[in-house]
Amino acid sequence: MTGRARPDSGGPGPRTTQHTDQEGPTVAKTSGSDDVGEMLAERIAALIVDTANNAPRSLQKRLGPSEVGDPCERRLSYKELDWPRAAANSDPAASIIGTGFHTWMEEAFTRRQTLLPDGRPRYKIEERVIVQPSPIEAATVAGSTDLYDRLTRTVWDWKLVGHTTLDNYRRKGPGPQYRTQAHLYGLGQENAGETPERVAICFVGRYHELRVHVWTEPYDRQVALDGLARLARIRAHLTAPEAAASGYDHTWWSQIPTSELAKCRFCEWFKPGSTDLTVGCPGVQQQAAPARHGFESLIA
Repeated sequence: MTGRARPDSGGPGPRTTQHTDQEGPTVAKTSGSDDVGEMLAERIAALIVDTANNAPRSLQKRLGPSEVGDPCERRLSYKELDWPRAAANSDPAASIIGTGFHTWMEEAFTRRQTLLPDGRPRYKIEERVIVQPSPIEAATVAGSTDLYDRLTRTVWDWKLVGHTTLDNYRRKGPGPQYRTQAHLYGLGQENAGETPERVAICFVGRYHELRVHVWTEPYDRQVALDGLARLARIRAHLTAPEAAASGYDHTWWSQIPTSELAKCRFCEWFKPGSTDLTVGCPGVQQQAAPARHGFESLIA
């Protein structure tokens, strides 16, 4: 872990130390009952962060189904261009817990696996599907469906969230990113020879009491196709001659819209207070209303 520790001020008792990445947000807080405990806590925290940052999902460069519907076109553009991140490290705790929950659900349905009358397994569990093939590997959109139930013809996706977030999704629905993701996986199953009829997102509260909310709707291929068409328009803009001619400078980046629905604090290119978009984005709340620039047609 990079950066120096900054001991918290305070009276006697276990020491708490906050560690930061040199260019990014806080990635870990450690504490120990004494010097040995503090040293061990630092080492465990470093192991956790390093392992999470080098996990296959963290190292993935190309866009997956979970990202295609991201309402922020600037974030999608940063990722498509493999732009240097504003923060090398981010807090991995939520993703680690989420990965563990997905593994638990995978094991639960594996134990409950049954055969259909035609001899096929009822459940397809964590199976990779191709949503949009391409002769260029980086342009292929593919991913692993959490669960496909052949009996009910339902595509399932698990989301482990906080209770406040769960309540928000219960009131307002999953939002464009998760909805697009669900239908993209439906298209992936269709491409794999299945006949999906419904998509479902299961939100599970991750704190002291079990809370489960399921959002579901009929599978609609057009939702998936619209998401892919939007991605194609973004990619075309990024590879246009005028983009390369601009040197991808701040002015060019400023023409790419963000969104009021953007989840800035989870973005790898979020840099509060930034005035140079080649270094990082200040976030949608810190930006003045943009002038019209002809890029609005990319917003689907």
